[in-house]
Amino acid sequence: MIKNLARRSAALLLALTPLAVSTPASAAQAAPPAAAVLPLADAVDQLPIEVEDRTGYTRDSFKHWNKGLNATDGCHTRNEVLLSEAIEAPLVGERCKLTGGRWFSYYDGRTLTDATDVDIDHVVPLAESWDSGASAWTATRREAYANDQDATTSLIAVTDRVNQAKADRDPAEWMPPLPDVHCRYVGEWTATKLRWGLAADQAEVDALKVYAEACESTVVHYTAAP
Repeated sequence: MIKNLARRSAALLLALTPLAVSTPASAAQAAPPAAAVLPLADAVDQLPIEVEDRTGYTRDSFKHWNKGLNATDGCHTRNEVLLSEAIEAPLVGERCKLTGGRWFSYYDGRTLTDATDVDIDHVVPLAESWDSGASAWTATRREAYANDQDATTSLIAVTDRVNQAKADRDPAEWMPPLPDVHCRYVGEWTATKLRWGLAADQAEVDALKVYAEACESTVVHYTAAP
């Protein structure tokens, strides 16, 4: 009888032991990634420097716009960003048709009253992300990048003509027309690259360092993308 009880106690301990070991690991997996906060100069130093390569790039490699954060609201990512960034909310009609509303484009300081004049800019353009590491990603991860609304620095509502002038150029080649917003822009550019683990080429890093010297008070906030 005593032997049977001993065996049962041992079996019970063996059954419970994996649960005790796995609980902390499960909790760690469930924990959200920590946000990083760095001065701009330090953040730029975190960027890996690599030669860019656009071999094989097509815009269709990045599925956008998808159904957005709320797959049931009838609004794709573009319209969800327009709604979240509106300084005066538009009316939302059937199939998420937007009427009215106002948006402020910080790149050029314009206030826009027609959604068709607003582009949703990928702060780090799709082609630039491909050059910097996204070419090695899965299609699912590229779709997540192209529709990233979980970071306020990834997608920005701006004047369409300004976005078209920017095209796929990095800060060594293009900056917003308003000099007063350059610190904000390079901070958001750097945050997006760090969030997604993207590299930068030497000319890009050199340009970012020049801006960082002039933007001593700029702080970069980012959370690594899942």
